[in-house]
Amino acid sequence: MKKILNGIAALAVCFFFTNCSGNTSSQGASVPSGDDSKTSTADMKFAFVEIDTLLIQYNFWNDLNEAMIKREEDVRATLNNRVKELEKDAKDFQFKLENNGYPTRERAEQENQRLLKKQQEIQDLQQKLTEELMLENQKNNLQIRDSINAYLKEFNVTHGYTMIFSKSGFDNLLYGEESYNITKEIVEGLNKKYTPSIKK
Repeated sequence: MKKILNGIAALAVCFFFTNCSGNTSSQGASVPSGDDSKTSTADMKFAFVEIDTLLIQYNFWNDLNEAMIKREEDVRATLNNRVKELEKDAKDFQFKLENNGYPTRERAEQENQRLLKKQQEIQDLQQKLTEELMLENQKNNLQIRDSINAYLKEFNVTHGYTMIFSKSGFDNLLYGEESYNITKEIVEGLNKKYTPSIKK
């Protein structure tokens, strides 16, 4: 049992760690012999994909990212225009107020209320558009994840890996020999299957 756990730990598969009480009674699962454990470990086939590299080179991700940047720019421009209009109206209001431009106090108060309402509408619009961007970003992330997962399943039908790990930054897989790196293969396969449908 200890041999098996050490073998798995060496492969950096953290979620396979189990508590080993050292009880060797006949209750529970049977423990394979040393020879069997070597055979089962030898039959395993591992690989990893560098997620950061994959995303940078994946055309689908680049198209979605480009569309999101354009969308964010449009939102920023819309809000900036509304703010400029409000600032102009506020200056006009201040000028008229200082130069007795309103026939009555009630009329000045009405204009002040209109400006406050306009300010609130801009704040509401900002919140609405920000939430829409967040939801769209979440949707894009799910699309990317699903497309990668679907392709990996298809890819693995012919390649027969026991496990394919993701390597990004300082996650569980801190190091992997380059011979186990299949990032280039996956990127090429994903881009081959991808048909651009986003209007630029």
